[in-house]
Amino acid sequence: MKIIIAGAGDVGTHLAKMLSKENHTIILLDEQSEKIKALEANYDILSVVGNPTSLKDLREAQVPSSDLFVAVTPIESTNITACMLATNLGAKKTLARIDNQEYLLPKNKEFFKSMGIDSLIFPEILAAEEIVNNLKKGWVRQYVELSGGALIVLATKIRSNSPLCNVPLEKAFADNRNIRIVVIKRGDSTIIPSGKDQVKEDDIVYFITTRNYVEEVRIQSGKSNCEVNNIMFLGASRICIKTIQSLPQNKDVKVIEKDQDKTYRIIENTDNVLVVKGDGRDIGLLQEEDIDSFDAFVALTGNAETNILACLAAKELGVSRTIAEVENMDYIDMAERLDIGAIINKKIIAASHIYQLILGGDVSVKFLTFADVDVVELKAENDSYITKGPLYTLSLPKNTIIGGIVRDGKGIVAVGGTQIEPGDNVTVFCHRELLQKIEKLFK
Repeated sequence: MKIIIAGAGDVGTHLAKMLSKENHTIILLDEQSEKIKALEANYDILSVVGNPTSLKDLREAQVPSSDLFVAVTPIESTNITACMLATNLGAKKTLARIDNQEYLLPKNKEFFKSMGIDSLIFPEILAAEEIVNNLKKGWVRQYVELSGGALIVLATKIRSNSPLCNVPLEKAFADNRNIRIVVIKRGDSTIIPSGKDQVKEDDIVYFITTRNYVEEVRIQSGKSNCEVNNIMFLGASRICIKTIQSLPQNKDVKVIEKDQDKTYRIIENTDNVLVVKGDGRDIGLLQEEDIDSFDAFVALTGNAETNILACLAAKELGVSRTIAEVENMDYIDMAERLDIGAIINKKIIAASHIYQLILGGDVSVKFLTFADVDVVELKAENDSYITKGPLYTLSLPKNTIIGGIVRDGKGIVAVGGTQIEPGDNVTVFCHRELLQKIEKLFK
């Protein structure tokens, strides 16, 4: 595919880097020549210096022959205008980054489609949704609902008190086929395990299960049940505002923000929130605000180092559940090793949604924050190879696991004897470079 990305900010740059590893022609369009030329020198992408609302520059970026045009500049009006122009120049599909939640309402979908905009993305709302999901379960590092919650993928860090430690996976849930371990992150390595593999202390383990068995995963992981009722936020960012707006009304919320204008903004946009003006890196201030009485601490400033250090301080002061926004990709592994809790990365979340548009059809992809593996949902077609027999009889690409299926709205955890039927939505765990091979098995 020929993919044009307008905007070399956080989301656009990450998307270009990710797609450059695959068999796509990637052209990055931005007005800042130094930034995009540096990317062109280090990645397999082409760069065009120009304005995404200039017809001349769009033509120079080969938009008329493009399969997908993605506008992710920081300015909503620029993105919408660029997509309209791109469609009229001949781009097959377009996607615009926005910051107006009203545009996402289902009733407005056809309106934007008529203007030449196929998809809209609001990264801050996507990040807020993930934070809210992570706050539902205080012991979880990542929580992903598939097919409307029919299947659940969740990650947690295993300690020595877990009954799963040093037990072969084929025995771990031998008497419960509603839970399966599908990915293990151990140090810098990501393992797609077989039945002979074992979970070790300090592994981050990804499970697939159904909603009714999440509690059993908690018990087997050796985790206590920590319900989150009161939450302290650091940084009155847009993600913070969207998260608070998405929380249930019965939560007690306090926000610490040192910028006066941002404190006013969060007061205007949220209800029943206590806002404290101050520097959240100040241990004395955190103690004055009774941080040890809070169930969760969520650091959402624009600075990854501040968020990581603040979460470490919160843990030292007695908070059991911490979440940090870490946008610097180089810091994610370090943050995990420091054991700060859940990590939110807006670029990764947005990229998974954009990637789905690239794949098209009945394919959905979600990226795992800690592991170098994707969660792919595919629909099994009539007479496809994947339906030819029980899973244990099929030849699947190496490092691939069929984790579960959704049939008639019901989630089923897959095992060796599972038979996939036409029309099933199937959850696959695999490395991204295998995705094209796996797609062929479902057609």
